[in-house]
Amino acid sequence: MVHSKFDQTLALAGIYQAASLVKQIANTGKANNAQVEASIETLFRFDASSVEEVYGSVAGVLHGVKILRQHLADKSHRDIEITKYVISLLMLERKLSARPEVLEEVSNRLNKIEAQFEFFSLGHENTFTKLGELYKDCISPLGPKIIVSGEQPHLSNEHNASRVRALLLAGIRSAVLWRQCGGSRWQFLFGRKAYLDECEKILSRV
Repeated sequence: MVHSKFDQTLALAGIYQAASLVKQIANTGKANNAQVEASIETLFRFDASSVEEVYGSVAGVLHGVKILRQHLADKSHRDIEITKYVISLLMLERKLSARPEVLEEVSNRLNKIEAQFEFFSLGHENTFTKLGELYKDCISPLGPKIIVSGEQPHLSNEHNASRVRALLLAGIRSAVLWRQCGGSRWQFLFGRKAYLDECEKILSRV
């Protein structure tokens, strides 16, 4: 299947959205709940028929589109921390994709977590705890570990730590999607203008 630049841009924005929310939680202990849930929901949309459907709608990844646009449009406004997280997530995605047995384990555990939605909602603390454990067990050992910078009181809070790990997992989900859409590191380095143009088109429609 041939994917459009629109598809690629949404998936790339999904990585930036997760990275931005990780930074917010690490530094302030807070992030927009709707944006966090929109990112986490992508982990459970196994059979989406389009990239847009993975995020529910364009609105689900709009924060990421804005962050991506900002990073592409003006080097002086590029956030080094977010960029570092994005690069790390892309590296982890490559390692995960090379380990089919780990991918299967991730899929099985996501199915088990989804089965508990009857008792715990997507935004429930238990869901974040389970996703955090999944990340620690399956993703962290792939290495290198992502070092999250922030304020120690927020980082040492266990609920925040689980939310950060869950969002990193969601960032990897978007990285997998971006790769499936034909995205590549070289393309991103030399095709930034095309991504920026697509961000502008998306933002002009909302």
